[in-house]
Order: sequence, then C-alpha cells, then structure tokens
Amino acid sequence: MNTELFISRRLFFDKTSKKFLSQKIIQIALVGIALGLAVMIISVAVVTGFKNEIRNKVIGFGSHIQVINFDSNNSYETKPILKNQYFLTDAKNIEGVETIQVFATKPGMIKTDEYIQGIVFKGVDTDYNWDFFSNNLIEGKLPLINDSTRINEIILSDLVSNLLKLKLGDLAVLYFINEKESTPRMLQLKVCGIYSTSLEEFDKLFIIGDIKQIQRLNDWSADEISGFEFVISDFGKIDDLEQEIRNTVINYSEENSSILRTNSITREYPQIFDWLTVLDMNVWVILFLMILVAGFNMISGLLVLILERSTMIGVLKALGSPNWSIRKIFLYLSVFLTTRGMMWGNIIGIAVILLQKAFHVIKLNPAVYYVDVVPVNFSILHLLLLNVGSVLITTLMLVVPSYLVSKISPDKSIRFD
Repeated sequence: MNTELFISRRLFFDKTSKKFLSQKIIQIALVGIALGLAVMIISVAVVTGFKNEIRNKVIGFGSHIQVINFDSNNSYETKPILKNQYFLTDAKNIEGVETIQVFATKPGMIKTDEYIQGIVFKGVDTDYNWDFFSNNLIEGKLPLINDSTRINEIILSDLVSNLLKLKLGDLAVLYFINEKESTPRMLQLKVCGIYSTSLEEFDKLFIIGDIKQIQRLNDWSADEISGFEFVISDFGKIDDLEQEIRNTVINYSEENSSILRTNSITREYPQIFDWLTVLDMNVWVILFLMILVAGFNMISGLLVLILERSTMIGVLKALGSPNWSIRKIFLYLSVFLTTRGMMWGNIIGIAVILLQKAFHVIKLNPAVYYVDVVPVNFSILHLLLLNVGSVLITTLMLVVPSYLVSKISPDKSIRFD
C-alpha cells in the first residue's frame, strides 16, 4: 500500500479542513488555476482555428503545390505547358496527393461605365474541385464547365460585385492585353455566382471561369494550360511532398520540352504564412505566463498547508517517516488540488469554445481579421497536452518549496501543540 498516497487522499477529502485558513488560500489558488487553464485552452483553440481558417482560404485559391512553366516566374501571365504529361501517372500515386487539377490564369481588368478593376481570370476544367467556392458561395450557382462547349459564365467576389455595381445575371466586360498586341481583347461573361471569403487581398483579385476562355485569349490549343494544382491531405508534409513531386517531374523531363518547376503555396505567399507562424509565439507567451501564475498560486497554497500541518509532520517524523516520504504526501495533495482546479478550467474553456463554434457569439471585422467571426479549433490532442503539461510543470515547481518539510523539528512542532 502507498502510505503517502493514502494520507494525502484522507487530507484531500477531510471535511474538517474547511476550518483551516489554508482552505481560503487554496480556493483562491484553484480559481487562478481554473481561469489560467481556461485561458490556455481558449487561446490555443482560437489561434489554431484562426491559422487553419486563413490557411484553408489561401489554399482554396491556389491549392497546396503547383507545377508550372519555369519561364512563368511569379507572374499570373504564364507560359503554356502541355496538358498531357508523362509524370502525371506516377504523381497521382504519391502517398498524400489527393487530386491533381489543371488551371490557367490571365491578368486583365473589368470595366463598367463608371468603374474599372484589375483582376486575375483563373480558368479551370472539368476536373476542378469546387468545394471551396461552393462553401463560400453566397448567391447564384457555380459555372457548369464541360468538355464540349465554352462556358460564358464566371463567379466573382461580392467585393468586386459591390465595387463595380455588378449583380447576378449581369454581363461583365473583361479586357486582356496580349504580348505584341496593341489592341486589348474583350470578353463578355455572365455573372452566375458571387462568393465571399473575407480575404480581401484575394477576393478583389480572382474571378473563376472556363479554362477554354483563356486558351482562346492566348491562342493556345486545347492541350495547353498554365499548370497543374496538387491538393494534398496533410499540410504539415507540404515540403516533403513538394520535393517528391519535383523529383517525379524531373525524372520525366524530355529534351527540348518546356522546363517545369514546382511551387508551394507557402512560397507563393510567404508574407501570409510567415505572419501565421508569428502567431505561435503569442500562444507560447500566454502558456508560459498562465503556467507561471498557476505554479506560484499552488506554491503559496502548499506553503500554507505545510505550516498548518506542522503538528502532523512532527508526529510522522517522530514515528520515523523520512523527509522525502512526508514531502510526497504534500506533493500528492497538491496534485489532487491542482486537478480539481483544472477540472473547472476544462469545463469553462470547453464551454466557451463550443458556444463560439455553435452560435458565433464573438464577431470580427473581416476587413481587418479576414474572418467575420472568431474561429475556434476544438482538438482533443491539444486538450490532453495542455492538461498533462500543466500538471507536470506545476508539480515540478512544487518540489523545491516542499523542502520546507525538512525544516520542521518534531520536538518543537509537537510541543507547540
């Protein structure tokens, strides 16, 4: 039988301990621990939710990895590559690659009688996954792209729609300039859908339509495209998968053919992903401060417990208990008390997350934060790590203060009583 654990449990469930002054101090410490853990849970949920939300929106416009012509540089005015590539069969079999879809982009402008706006026309084919735009579509429908006919429909953002006074069903007039041509080419396309992602930098830029429109504008054949988009299952493996895709592309390179290169979304928009990485530092600062507060709260509680139980400590020492054994009693008791506070912290933190997730209580300005509500990510793994880490770190912080037990003399403490 674990004697130290038995004694600590008796002390923990002892109802007469409520008369001690330490109970008031312990209650204050437990409130601090509960609020601290709740703040940590909510902070991690909000930051990870915010990162996932922004990251998924950026990926929705450009996928995870692209394979394009090396001569395209970083411009939306791309050089064509062939749609039928030998590397595609092996690339589709790479573990972690979900889908491969073709695309083409061309910069231009939309002009109305009163307004003008620069845009990027992104053309997609029948293999395109519309899930992202379907989830963000606020009005109308998606273009029904097929293999046989050229579809004269596009979707654009509500930002562009409001700016240019374009409504659902209106004809948008688009102008494009080709190299070595002085006269711009014009397209009249029907607005069939309006989307909103609250990511202003992208909403005001991209309109989505049929890839065959871009092929006609550029005088490309039906087998010529800007590149391939690779959608992967795990964002954390994007660098490894990009390297594997790059090796596959290189292995099938042919002499006198277009030189292809791979480009990940993190390198395409480094300013956004670097900014998201900085958010991690904010979380670590919050975790450090909250753990520190919880630790010092329990240290103060432990010291008061030891002083109020000095008679018990003296009796145990007189009976032959070593210092470390008595210290373990108070460490066990501190763990019990800490877990009680953490239980309430979990209840508060999880309740706030679930309320926000279900009812979107806290709103945000999308022009500033890129989202209209505070996004939260409820993760069991994060919850377990926070709880286990809090218990371990707090307990380690209590080891040194528990050394006060060795300073209590049995003869003085018993005689005092």
